Amino acid sequence: MTATDRTPADLLRSALAADPARPLVTFYDDATGERVELSVATFANWVAKTANLLQDGLSAEPGDRVALLLPAHWQTAVWLLACSSVGVVADVAGDPARADFAVAGPGSFEAGLACRGERYALSLAPLGRRFVPGPPEGYDDYAVNVPSFGDRFVPYVPVDPEEPALIVAGGEYSGAEVVARARAEASGLGLTGPGARLLSGLGYDTWEGLSAGLYGPLASGGSVVLCRNLEGVGEEALAKRIESERVSVTVR
Repeated sequence: MTATDRTPADLLRSALAADPARPLVTFYDDATGERVELSVATFANWVAKTANLLQDGLSAEPGDRVALLLPAHWQTAVWLLACSSVGVVADVAGDPARADFAVAGPGSFEAGLACRGERYALSLAPLGRRFVPGPPEGYDDYAVNVPSFGDRFVPYVPVDPEEPALIVAGGEYSGAEVVARARAEASGLGLTGPGARLLSGLGYDTWEGLSAGLYGPLASGGSVVLCRNLEGVGEEALAKRIESERVSVTVR
């Protein structure tokens, strides 16, 4: 991470330049048994493809709003960084009727139909599988469309770090504010330096959950073990996970 990073997308670019092979997001879904580990390079590749989908597939422009009707998940983290890359506003659990585009997961498809713009559905199934036989009515399947987009992303318009970038739990933040706040709070989360590894069981519907589950580790050179449905895990199993994943701090 460098002092010149002003947006979350800048933080990802710096992480990629510093050490593309290190883990960045390790995801567990304790309802399905899924475990996925994404290095900085793999995560950045997903972000680039999704940003190209936004910019070229949806013709999204800086200032447009994307309603992210998704839980804490590695694909949600990808969408958050893709939005930052393009300059569109990621409205987490926001009102789809007020959004230009909607991205929804299971349990939110009906709500997402209130968006009059284009909509993408995510199955959130292990390995990012597509819908079978097809996506919900009114949606395109993210897993079907995103692979065709490029592995490198360049915005048509430079992203202004002072413009709105994130809306969550009623708070609105510019890209610069996201970076500054994540940096300021990192030590309080126990992210005391590069290599720190945080396990988060928090949702993504609050700033605290986003800070612990994505922005804080990214801003500090650390990594996150992001756990969905962690409430079903016993203390002994959790202790084993903390040990095996070399977790240095836990937030839940």
